[in-house]
Amino acid sequence: MVSRCRDEALRMERRFARDIALIDPVHRASARNLLHYLALRRRDMRPIQAELAALGLSSLGRSEANTLAGLNAVLGALLRLAGPAVGPSDPRRVMTKPPVTFLSGPLRLERHAKRLLGPRPAHRATHIMVTMPSEAAADGKLVEGLLAAGMDIMRINGAHDDAAAWRAMVGHLRRATRATGHRCKVLMDLAGPKLRTGALETEPGLLKLKPNRDRRGRVTAPARVWLSPVGAPPPPAAQSYPVLPVRGDLPSATSRVIVRDVRGKKRRLKVETADGGALLCATDRTVYLETDSRLVFLAKDTEQGRGRVGLLPASPQALRLRLGDHLVLTRGAAAGHPARRGPGGPEPARIPCTLPQVFRDVRRGEPIWFDDGKIGGVVAGNDGREITVRITHAPAQGARLLPDKGINLPLTNLRLSGLTEKDRRDLVFARRHADLVGLSFAQRPQDIQKLAKLLKGTKSKKRSPGIVLKIETGRGFAALPRLLLTALRTPPVGVMVARGDLAVEVGFERLAEVQEEILWLCEAAHVPAIWATQVLEGLAKKGAPSRAEVTDAATAVRAECVMLNKGPHVIEAVAFLDNVLRRMQAHTKKKRAMLRRLSVAGDDKQAGLFGF
Repeated sequence: MVSRCRDEALRMERRFARDIALIDPVHRASARNLLHYLALRRRDMRPIQAELAALGLSSLGRSEANTLAGLNAVLGALLRLAGPAVGPSDPRRVMTKPPVTFLSGPLRLERHAKRLLGPRPAHRATHIMVTMPSEAAADGKLVEGLLAAGMDIMRINGAHDDAAAWRAMVGHLRRATRATGHRCKVLMDLAGPKLRTGALETEPGLLKLKPNRDRRGRVTAPARVWLSPVGAPPPPAAQSYPVLPVRGDLPSATSRVIVRDVRGKKRRLKVETADGGALLCATDRTVYLETDSRLVFLAKDTEQGRGRVGLLPASPQALRLRLGDHLVLTRGAAAGHPARRGPGGPEPARIPCTLPQVFRDVRRGEPIWFDDGKIGGVVAGNDGREITVRITHAPAQGARLLPDKGINLPLTNLRLSGLTEKDRRDLVFARRHADLVGLSFAQRPQDIQKLAKLLKGTKSKKRSPGIVLKIETGRGFAALPRLLLTALRTPPVGVMVARGDLAVEVGFERLAEVQEEILWLCEAAHVPAIWATQVLEGLAKKGAPSRAEVTDAATAVRAECVMLNKGPHVIEAVAFLDNVLRRMQAHTKKKRAMLRRLSVAGDDKQAGLFGF
């Protein structure tokens, strides 16, 4: 079987000879190795792997970076074991020179990763990428803190903010790198043809204050709110609590504020401190406040003045969807609304979607998912103007659907270009400021070719930015070998395993399998991989990671880069991830276990096994 696998690998290379000829000469050996690996993995090798291992030979389970070299080595060892039974003229003895060796294959991956991602950090092999929050445009200290914690690549999400904000983020980074001497590249992630929910009808602004209570209903921490004059900047300390705009003066001598909330309940707010004309108030009761609610300011029992709540921002009416409900997707700009009773009877909930082009492709019976898989359904009808969805997946109590939430159609053949008009406009910024450009929803070779051509249009003297293929759809995953062969024509190139959308597209139960296959294919093509989506999300957003998140972060050491998303505690998350990656790289390299000395094994002078 090993001989047949080698022959099939060579046939696969000959079959794609024209594609190989189009690839950058520096990467042709990598393309040949990818094809050899694909040929090997077309067979189920499990029947012979145990037999090879029993003979003390490689089971070919770690042959991604040097497939033909591995096949040649195993075949040569088997021929030597067979001895005189195999004659010197046997064709199996004719070994084709492999494109890469056991040493040069992994070295190629390291060189390509360095070219795309930059030199490896001094103390770890895996780079750390961080998504910039909007606050990074105004907060240079945040960028500096991320850099000090271990950020190697700044990710700018083209789906959020604008060129002015992106320019400010890059400016903060450049100043921080000059001050610290740390290197850091910039990835500009194009928004791509992201299908999302559109606008919903709004309802008047409302602020709910709710104290924390224990299981017996006793208050453990009061609800706090800043009262600040309309138009005045909030005090510096206001970031931790909501700010309530107030029309009218706030008497500095105020000790209590009386309000009658939207339910008619009379509530008292105790003033804890005054700062810059604003008042920090606390309450042990739940309070609902809306625009124009009346406030009375007291000092002890003496009224000091009156005011009203200023304009609170309106909020969209969330759609509450339950099993069996119907939802109508519309292609117009009119805002959607929850289910309601109309003149002709009950009307299902409605919501527009951001890409009207999908109405030509969606078919009855196809699955559809919303908000990263929280809500699922099946297409019950499509008349070209409206798509009716029957909800088949939702929590027992129902789930809320809001604007700007992702829509996934995993089995629909969407005829969408990977580059939108917005992407083309954003490339003007990317060509000047970015070192890497992310192609979202990569699934067609022609989109890679278009992007490479547009990036070469820069008049800058520096080389064109590298391209990162974001694999986030089932079709993108299925097309990955062809995408890699196309992308290798214009290196440097990398692949991002965008596990959020990918999990919805391929099914959560298949995500672990699919992300492994992506890593293997990338290693076979000597293309660096970026492990992305929800890495240490609990730590970044809430300040504490789950056990599963720590295990996931440890597994990420097998990629060349790990991406963290934004959150209030993202600096702590970067430092934590830096520590995990440094520890794990001594134990694991790709699929190979590294036999570092185990502390638990002890020695003759230590306790542990030898202490009994």
